[in-house]
Amino acid sequence: MGRFTTRNAAIYILILLGLLALYNNILWLLKYLYPLRYEDYIVRYAAEYNVDPYLVAAVIKVESNFSPTAVSPKGAIGLMQLMPETARWAADQMGIRNFNGDVYNPEMNIRIGTWYLSVLLKEFDGDTTMALAAYNGGTGNVREWIKSGVFGRKRDLDSIPFGETRTFVYKVKRAHAWYRRLYKLGP
Repeated sequence: MGRFTTRNAAIYILILLGLLALYNNILWLLKYLYPLRYEDYIVRYAAEYNVDPYLVAAVIKVESNFSPTAVSPKGAIGLMQLMPETARWAADQMGIRNFNGDVYNPEMNIRIGTWYLSVLLKEFDGDTTMALAAYNGGTGNVREWIKSGVFGRKRDLDSIPFGETRTFVYKVKRAHAWYRRLYKLGP
């Protein structure tokens, strides 16, 4: 091994600085790919309805990429892509008085979407895969899959019959993992 010299020390420092710069650029890129907006609403309503805030952020990322004006071809609206009739039903169940159907409003959309996600998680005993499948593909379909044995004991992604729903659940789970790595949400 060679002698430690000032020149060697300078090279090591440059390498360390280069690695630090690379890390910061990668972190910046990942946060660009997995943005986080409306953090206050996500944290508030996730706590109120006992839902993992990283899961809420992941659903928003996959559903609308944090665009409050997003509208799907099927008519789902806003950040969490709520169907108008589901939003009206949820608002009624939640006791929201004077609900005018404005699910373009980020706070209202996150509030209702998070509540609905909490209902699905309770209905499916905390099983995230099934709750997400129901969020995307409908609770009636998921109940039927369970009843018919499509969702057996091993309720994994591969057993979801709808390709769109299977892809949705996969993307949300992947985003969920990244949000946990990239951000600190809540107290």
